[in-house]
Amino acid sequence: MRADDGQAGIELLALLPLVLVISLALGQVLAAGVCRELAGHAAGAGAQALLAGRRPVPAARVALPGWAAGRARVEVRGRRVTVVLRAPAVLPGLAGLLSARSVADAGPAA
Repeated sequence: MRADDGQAGIELLALLPLVLVISLALGQVLAAGVCRELAGHAAGAGAQALLAGRRPVPAARVALPGWAAGRARVEVRGRRVTVVLRAPAVLPGLAGLLSARSVADAGPAA
């Protein structure tokens, strides 16, 4: 047997935690990006509902997928619809830091 037999296996085993942490961080960034897009879409749907004379809060909630509806906060002030969506987080403390906020304005009152 050579002295360096198994060295590659040991190096791979040592790198696995680093690969795991990088993968989790990348997943968190992707989840935050998805939440930002979804919040924008929901805010736009709420503003469109205002323009059509419908209720904006239910319209914004319907625009979200099922998993996101319970993570969203929808506020209406005048003709502005604001949606705040908390991203799913691996660590509970990150959820508040990774929330996405989007505002859509329905324009001046007709």
